[in-house]
Amino acid sequence: MFDINSQNKISIIIPVYNEEKTISKTLESLLNNDYKAIEIIVVDGMSTDNTKKILEEYVSKYPTKIKILQNPKKHTPAGLNIGIQNASGKYIMIASGHATYSENYISACVEAIESNLCDVAGGLMETLPRAHNPKAIAIAEVLKHPFGVGGAKYRTGAQKNEYVDTVAYGIYKKEIFEKVGLFDERLIRNQDIEFNIRLKDAGYRIMLVPQAKVYYFARDTFKGLWQNNFSNGFWVTHSRKYVKKAYKLRHLIPLFFVIYLLILAVTLSILVIPTFFKLLGLVPLSLYLAMVTIFSASVSTKHNDNSIFFYTLTSFLILHISYGTGSLVGLVKKAE
Repeated sequence: MFDINSQNKISIIIPVYNEEKTISKTLESLLNNDYKAIEIIVVDGMSTDNTKKILEEYVSKYPTKIKILQNPKKHTPAGLNIGIQNASGKYIMIASGHATYSENYISACVEAIESNLCDVAGGLMETLPRAHNPKAIAIAEVLKHPFGVGGAKYRTGAQKNEYVDTVAYGIYKKEIFEKVGLFDERLIRNQDIEFNIRLKDAGYRIMLVPQAKVYYFARDTFKGLWQNNFSNGFWVTHSRKYVKKAYKLRHLIPLFFVIYLLILAVTLSILVIPTFFKLLGLVPLSLYLAMVTIFSASVSTKHNDNSIFFYTLTSFLILHISYGTGSLVGLVKKAE
């Protein structure tokens, strides 16, 4: 077992903007972790709600543990870089203001790094509803379903330590940022994907540690789901305007789906195309809708609530189409 002392101090960077509903839960879970050699650096992106007031209350209560920095640029990568540049720990943890962490989260991840198993470690993410209603539950279920989020192991689960391409809320050796560089501030979203590609290319190892768990509070409205995933999809492709490696092939699947839908719509509207070919073009969409129906029914059965079925089906559609549409717009903007 490694020695938890000041030499192994970890700096926890939390970029926030209007997190009054969840920031207290986040801070409490970090303060109650079994790893005590920590400093918490909250970088506020000029919040307009009560986030700053809540943070100041915590600073007055824990003046040696928590400090607040301001991020006038507001965007997440800028906030992360401000925190990293002001960190004094041996390790850097990237945290979220709308998530909580298991009591062993930090110690389990740091132990993996100290044991020389990896250079970056992060835990499994369990997505939770932000509100207790069928819509919020459905959105949370979709955001942790393999059909919803693809092959992201930190979302879908693992039974043992496993090397991966990326983790959520990872703990990094500070030297990585000194050698690889900081987050690219031109990438308003998905800066973590590009950064992890960069560090893997430099030979660093990323490990998923399933004993450590993070509990993420999902958005609870269809509007919020659409906006968040449209933005994620947009920055996946638009990032190529600034960097060569910004995503993996799996990140483009929703884009291919939306392009297929557009081609299908055009094809069905052209009268000269034989009916057979039109019906043939509907086969992939039929298979997709069948899978969405089956998975939505499964979620509904799991919660023993029929109303969840329709919310889940809608959430799947919004998730895939918003992400793919965002990626398509990102390509168009990149070309301008």
